[in-house]
Formats: sequence, structure tokens, C-alpha cells
Amino acid sequence: MGLGNGNIVEESAQSWLERILDGVYEKAVGGMPGLDSAYELAADYLNSSDSLENQVNSLIRWQNTKAGTSGFVTGIGGLLSMPVTIPANIASVWLIQIRMIAAIAHMGEHDIRDDRVRALVYVCLTGNAAKDILRSFGIEIGMKLTKKAIEKIPGKLIIEINKAVGFRLLTKFGEKGVVNLHKVIPLAGGVVGAVVDASATNVMGNTARDIFIARCSE
Repeated sequence: MGLGNGNIVEESAQSWLERILDGVYEKAVGGMPGLDSAYELAADYLNSSDSLENQVNSLIRWQNTKAGTSGFVTGIGGLLSMPVTIPANIASVWLIQIRMIAAIAHMGEHDIRDDRVRALVYVCLTGNAAKDILRSFGIEIGMKLTKKAIEKIPGKLIIEINKAVGFRLLTKFGEKGVVNLHKVIPLAGGVVGAVVDASATNVMGNTARDIFIARCSE
């Protein structure tokens, strides 16, 4: 019985997180009052005469500053009108980070409306764990992850990747992983108050560059 209840909690948490990420992703990609879309953010940097790599690095540096600024987007209208309840602090930082990663993907000429690209954007949120997660599914980054390679990722694998990402993110909310997942649904309060910062955003940006930019032209 106890194991069954644990599975229910885990599935509930996974579903909760998936809805949050999808809601934030839509706002990051489509934009919202007071915040440019990922497309517009990418265009700002692509307009420079610098190399693509330097353009991406500039974007990452600027987003690091925003992620480290308390309350940068918590007051933006519409952020908290999402279909699921989520603490403003984590919603605001995830919005910054997902928008940055999606913008980098777009700069690499990937379709950020594609479910496969979306899944890889979520993978980037795990930072240093991203390579291990992808490697566990037979996907190597830093070798040759082209648009064609991404397009060949089967739908069933995308579901499994999303589950792995969800579990990795959720375990950040408690020292004992699944045992503590019920404590973050639906309001985590202070539990996630300082989960992410500018340093983590920098790692995510570098990971996104490795996935979407480094070999995209080969």
C-alpha cells in the first residue's frame, strides 16, 4: 500500500511539473506583456555583426544578470494566471531560463515549437546533469546533434526524456527525492526560494549552446 501511494505521489508530481513547464514554455516562446518572446530575444542578438557563438555567449551573460536579479519578472501581468498554482519566485526564474534556452535553440535554426526541441530545452534546465540524462537514452552532445538527429528522436523517447528531466528537477526540492515530493504540491513556498541563481543559469546556457549551436552547421 505504501509503495502504491508513493507511486501516486510521484505521478502527481510529474504531472504537476509538466503542466508548469509547458505553461512557462508557452509564455517564454510566445511572449507576454512586458517581456519579449524567445524569437524576439534571439533576433536582438542575431542583429549584431559578431559570430553566432559570440552572439549566444552575449545572450547568456545578459540572462545571467537577469536571473540573479530578485523580482525581475514576478510583477509581470499574467505570469501568475497560469492554469496551475506555482510560486512566483520559481516561475519567474524558469521563465527567464526557458526563454534564454529557447532563444539559443532558435538561433541555431531549430524549430522551438517542435516537441523534440522543447524536450531538449527542458533537459538544459538540469544543467550539468543534461549530458548524463541524454547519454542514458543514447544521445550524445558535443559530438554531432544536428537538426536531422533531433528530428529522428522518436516520440516515445521524448516522453521518457521528459520523465527523467521531471524527476531530476523535482529531487532538487527535497533532499530525499520522491519521499518529499508531496511537500512541493502545489505551493512550495520557501522550499524553492533559492533553487536557482545566476550561476545555474550560466550552466544551462552553456549546455544549450552545446546542444543547439556547437554542431548545428555540420
